[in-house]
Amino acid sequence: MIVVHHLNNSRSQRVLWMLEELGLAYEIVRYQRDPKTMLAPKSLRDVHPLGKSPVLVDGDHVLAESAAILEYLLERYGNGRFVPRAGTPEALRYRYFMHYAEGSAMPPLLLKLVFVRMESAPVPFFARPIARMLARGAQKAFVDPQLKLHLDYLEGEIGKTGWFAGTEFTAADVQMSFPLEAAASRAALDASRPALHAFLERIHARPAYRAALERGGNYDLAPKPSR
Repeated sequence: MIVVHHLNNSRSQRVLWMLEELGLAYEIVRYQRDPKTMLAPKSLRDVHPLGKSPVLVDGDHVLAESAAILEYLLERYGNGRFVPRAGTPEALRYRYFMHYAEGSAMPPLLLKLVFVRMESAPVPFFARPIARMLARGAQKAFVDPQLKLHLDYLEGEIGKTGWFAGTEFTAADVQMSFPLEAAASRAALDASRPALHAFLERIHARPAYRAALERGGNYDLAPKPSR
């Protein structure tokens, strides 16, 4: 039996979604973030040394990293589904967006999360104005322009074909879902970018996406204030 070590409000939701798309049976071991730090519990280190999620266990195989897990599932159970045919332009785009999601899209979104939380961080009262000034200045000078750059780029790319690897839904769309849903929560991704907004509506309408959400539980990527 496939087991997913699933942290609430995390990348592991993508793994549940892919398992539902493939129609595979699986079990979930649930973990909750610390409400103050928003970090994963230390018990995840018993599964993987880094203590991160997702982690997938399939027999003797223990895998971390979303893209690696998705690729493993498709190679072992996909039977050619959700992957473009090798040697095609779509296959090249597929490979690119499978890596772009974490390598390029997520860093500015993570910085946005850090600086938003920094604005309300529990620091001595005399340092609060400085902390807020630094956090807001970093967002204005670097983070927000980077987010706009990436969202403008992605609006153009998804507008070409409707899906990230071409005209068909693939695992690249599953992989790209997390940064775009994070952007909708943290970076004002809304109907002002109609192609990306339509992409989110399409994936939210997929039965497998909804089934994964029902099994995975609450999914909220908005920044939480520090306490």
